[in-house]
Amino acid sequence: MATLLRSRMTDWTVAVPVLAVLVLIATWGRDLPGPVIVVVAVLLGGAVLAAVHHAEVVAHRVGEPYGSLVLAVAVTVIEVALIVTLMISGPEKTQSLARDTVFAAVMITCNGILGLSLLLGALRRRVAVFNPEGTGGALATVITLATLSLVIPTFTTARPGPEFSPAQLAFAAVASLALYGLFVLVQTGRHRDYFLPVDSQGRVIDAEEHAKPPTTRAALISLGLLLVALIAVVGDAKTVSPTIEAGVAAANLPHAFVGVIIALLVLLPETLAAARAARRDRVQISLNLALGSAMASIGLTIPAIAIASIWLDGPLLLGLGGTQLALLALTAVTAVLTVVPGRANVLQGGVHLVLLAAFVFLAASP
Repeated sequence: MATLLRSRMTDWTVAVPVLAVLVLIATWGRDLPGPVIVVVAVLLGGAVLAAVHHAEVVAHRVGEPYGSLVLAVAVTVIEVALIVTLMISGPEKTQSLARDTVFAAVMITCNGILGLSLLLGALRRRVAVFNPEGTGGALATVITLATLSLVIPTFTTARPGPEFSPAQLAFAAVASLALYGLFVLVQTGRHRDYFLPVDSQGRVIDAEEHAKPPTTRAALISLGLLLVALIAVVGDAKTVSPTIEAGVAAANLPHAFVGVIIALLVLLPETLAAARAARRDRVQISLNLALGSAMASIGLTIPAIAIASIWLDGPLLLGLGGTQLALLALTAVTAVLTVVPGRANVLQGGVHLVLLAAFVFLAASP
């Protein structure tokens, strides 16, 4: 075991995450000069690439859809921890942080990752093929979770403003967790085959065709290093966020745009992993990552925020504004039309990417 660890420590996919965490510990909570910020940013990029590598090792060992689930849940759990930490440290400035972060994650995953995956898959084979039964069920769960947690608060009347009453928040939290748990049971148990990649004739591809799966020991090491890399990604993203905030302010952009940039950074591992899967003609794996990440972001964040709100002061704003509601509705309708046939071309991929661009533009220029 020690020999294996020493041999792997020479690998950049091991050294970079460890170094990134050490730098994170040394720089946490400090005002950093420009050169140090550059170093942190470089390590952030390296940690993203390392996270993708280790996620693929784990996924190859456990198979699909478990591999996609590992990366989606790992990223989301650390993202939730980051949100709660920020809300505790500055509650007066973070009343809408959970809403902005979750909505950004939904738009990035359901338009950015999904659109990029379909585009790459269609460019490879002219038509990207996936299982509409599993993907449709995942999309329905995402839409339901997003509506319950982000849309309904805008129209409730128990509290002034776009927020839930304590009872309503408790119901949304329990419902979100229950739906996410039910989906995981379906994805990994009763209907696991709905979430496996398929070939151009719709036949299930249940295993990788070329590479031999790694050993259990190697997979466990990669799982640990995946968590280290993800901690580095989220922590270093927070470290560079003051610089990002300064840049946003200098550009006269809304402060909420910082959340969009941080969400883009945090979701980079999943984006790269999904792009690699699509290039290997495993579009279903890419869609599992996209929709699973959106689902985990809502299904885990809302219950965590509901618990944290017991100790937090001030209102918790969850309801979306008019522009955000329109973008969410358009995304839901477009995604349904994309998923139902089980096949997509470059047009569908391009439409979703344009929706992502519209979200980013309107976040910068509301």
